[in-house]
Amino acid sequence: MQTFKTKVMFSRNAFLVDIVNTKTGRILKLNSIQSGKQWRQIDVLIFNTWHWWLHTGRKQPWDLIEDGSETIKDMDRLVAFEKALNTWANWVDTNVDPTKTKVFFQGVSPDHTNGVDWGESSASCEKQTKPVMGSKYPGGEHKAEIVVEKVIRRMINPVYLLNVTRLSQLRKDGHPSYYGIGGHKVPDCSHWCLAGVPDTWNQLLYAALIQT
Repeated sequence: MQTFKTKVMFSRNAFLVDIVNTKTGRILKLNSIQSGKQWRQIDVLIFNTWHWWLHTGRKQPWDLIEDGSETIKDMDRLVAFEKALNTWANWVDTNVDPTKTKVFFQGVSPDHTNGVDWGESSASCEKQTKPVMGSKYPGGEHKAEIVVEKVIRRMINPVYLLNVTRLSQLRKDGHPSYYGIGGHKVPDCSHWCLAGVPDTWNQLLYAALIQT
C-alpha cells in the first residue's frame, strides 16, 4: 500500500508460542516466544489464537508439549492455552512500548458443533439458516474467551480486546457446512462463509483503529 506508506505483515503462528523441531519430535514450547522478534517496532499488532489448540491426530502440528522443565505427551488444552497466553502477555509487557505501538487481541472465534449449545438437538451447524435470536447465547460464555479476558486484565500494557465471540456465537448459520470449496464429507462448522461474520469483525477493528 504505497499510497499510504503502509506495510501489512501476516505472521502465521497459530499458537503464538514456539514450535521447535527436535530429534524427539516437534515440541510446543509453552514458555517460549522467540518468534516475537519479528513483532518488534511495529505500529499496530493484532493477535489471535485458539482454533488450532483443539486439533488432534494428523492436524496437530506438534508431538510433545514443553511446560517449564517438563516435557509431556499432552495436557488439558485449555490449561495449555492459558499458559501460552501468559507467555504472550509477558512478552507484550516486556517488549512493547505502548506510546509507539497499539496492541489488539481478537477474541475467540467459536464453532457450532453441538446443537445443545443453542437449544436444539442437532449435532452440527448443518441446515442452519437463521442466527440465534436475541443477544444471549444459550450455551453461555466461551471457556477460552474467559481465559483471554482474564489474562488481558492482568497485563501491565494496554491491550484492546476485539470481543467478537458473543456476536459470532449467535451466528450458527454462518458456517460453510457441507458447501465449502471442494465440498466436505463432514460439515465445516468452525470456519466462516465469506462474505459473512468476519466482515463484521473487520468493521469493528476499523472502528477501534480510528478511535484508539
